[in-house]
Amino acid sequence: MTAAYDAGRVSRRGYSSVVRRHVPRETRWAVGLALVGVVLTVLVALFPQQMPLNTLMVLLLLGSIGLGPRTLPWFVIVVMLLLTISLAVQETIDSRIVGSVTTQFVMGFIVLLTSFRRSRLGVANVLGESMLVDLRDRILNQGGIPSLPAEWQVESALRSAGGTPFAGDFVVATRPHGSDRLEVVVVDVSGKGEQAGTRALLLSGAFGGLLGALPPDRFLPAANDYLLQQGWDEGFATAIHLTLDLRTGSYEIRTAGHPPAAVRAAGSGRWLVLDSHGPILGLIDEATYVPARGQLHRGDAVLLYTDGMVEQPHRDIELGIDRMLGEAEGLLRGDFAGAADRLVAALGSRNDDRAMVVVNRR
Repeated sequence: MTAAYDAGRVSRRGYSSVVRRHVPRETRWAVGLALVGVVLTVLVALFPQQMPLNTLMVLLLLGSIGLGPRTLPWFVIVVMLLLTISLAVQETIDSRIVGSVTTQFVMGFIVLLTSFRRSRLGVANVLGESMLVDLRDRILNQGGIPSLPAEWQVESALRSAGGTPFAGDFVVATRPHGSDRLEVVVVDVSGKGEQAGTRALLLSGAFGGLLGALPPDRFLPAANDYLLQQGWDEGFATAIHLTLDLRTGSYEIRTAGHPPAAVRAAGSGRWLVLDSHGPILGLIDEATYVPARGQLHRGDAVLLYTDGMVEQPHRDIELGIDRMLGEAEGLLRGDFAGAADRLVAALGSRNDDRAMVVVNRR
């Protein structure tokens, strides 16, 4: 008796192992939901007063969350078939039941359309969302400031027009291995908010690979060549690139159609707008970018920002820069802790993406 029981248990384990190995998890999930639907249909037929018809909609919701675009349409058809059977076994059909069933068929049709749109991505809804979250986290991590010597304080802040982390502005920062050089680039992709988010996702990865791997004078030309190769209809972007020697404080700043950087001299307490210029990325082949050079001493600071910080409708950008520098002089007087967040919160258009990087030598 015991031997027969053990043999049966081993056989069941072997069968389960074969099913898990050869039947995709999504298929098992769909079959399991369908079997639950059959049980619910039987219960609706046996207890029509206690079991509501819309019980099957719970399965439809679970299927739309967990099933992929190839399996979901068939599952929707099965649920609609079970719903039809549940309606057919009802003793009395009144207007309330007809309205409920009609609503459920409309919901099934909406889920079906959603699955067809989702087939362009090729993954289930939950997986698609997790992929976007992972990409978003990668963008934010690339904008993270690497570890620096104690005398340097660098902060960054980003706000999107839509209030989500997917924005057309992004920051990439790196400290090449074995060097005393900090590289920071602030980029503004054409478009706003989520419309520019997809291009920002791609460019942040590409620029992250180029930054630090190339000499400072080659980064913007390489980024320009990359954008030209994409052939996008709205494939341009503006950028500002800072190269900072952490030992001496010497810096080079290059801009590509971007608002100029501003430098604060601790001795005078005044802000100076740097003169650096270059064409927008993705428009002109073999573009050149002229740097602005200088040196940061103790107490000095640099602001890198996007046009969302200084542009307002019907107002010249130079007036916006003056307003930003006036605000910075008041907010950052002697205290640069949380500087980037404070400036982004106080300035700029809420209808545009905004990014700010503050570099301070303490």
